[in-house]
Amino acid sequence: MTRTPLDRRILTLAFLVALPALAVAALLLWTGDFATRTRWTVTGLLVIWTIGVAVALRERVIRPLQTLANMLGALREGDFSLRARRANPDDSLGLALYEANLLGDLLRTQRFVALEASALLRTVMSEIDVVVFTFDGERRLRLVNRAGERLLGRPAEQLLGKDAEALGLSRCLEGESPSLLEAAFASGMGRWEVRRNSFRQGGQEHQLVVLADLSRALQAEERQAWQRLVRVLSHEINNSLAPIRSIAESLGAILQRQPRLVRQQAATRLRPGRLPIRRGAR
Repeated sequence: MTRTPLDRRILTLAFLVALPALAVAALLLWTGDFATRTRWTVTGLLVIWTIGVAVALRERVIRPLQTLANMLGALREGDFSLRARRANPDDSLGLALYEANLLGDLLRTQRFVALEASALLRTVMSEIDVVVFTFDGERRLRLVNRAGERLLGRPAEQLLGKDAEALGLSRCLEGESPSLLEAAFASGMGRWEVRRNSFRQGGQEHQLVVLADLSRALQAEERQAWQRLVRVLSHEINNSLAPIRSIAESLGAILQRQPRLVRQQAATRLRPGRLPIRRGAR
């Protein structure tokens, strides 16, 4: 019975249930005082009725199970659009269909959340200036962001699947973490801080490598230092020029007053009724 398909077992059990009643009815019918035509007619009707009820019982049990199997298969393949009808929590079979619908809703919500998180992660990976690489157990590149493409000077389609040695990144997978790396890539010479961590995906160990450009940070620090130096020099120069500016303003004021004094003295000497006395006149 365990090797027999469920639909055949249900059909067999339905016949076995109706067999005693059918046998008793046939015995009474054929031992009683009935006409031959009546006997065959009633016997045929009983057999047809038994077969019809058994087939109907099989369909009532098998159809919902097939619907449930199709729905679970769709969920396994990522199709959450199917919904089971007659999902009644008050019924045993309907409860199973009801739970399948709830499972589909939950998986659809989780899928939307996962897609949004993946989209956010891809956006962040594309926009950050930090270089991110992912290598599998065979040291082949499996993931690279946009900064990594600029660093190596090639698109991701030409980088994925390449060996770390061929890409010139073998030193990033060796040594301690974090560490300093001075190397030349397609984008130029630079100093990099290398951070490495391991994770598992699909049952295989992977290496996550993050490169931070220290040259840019050093250039920013150098620029800030020069800016501070220029501010200090400008402050000292302004302090030194302040006394010179004050003296110049004082000299300008004196020069503006000097012509006025000369004119006043000349007007006093040429006042009417007063002749200038020449030295040596008699």
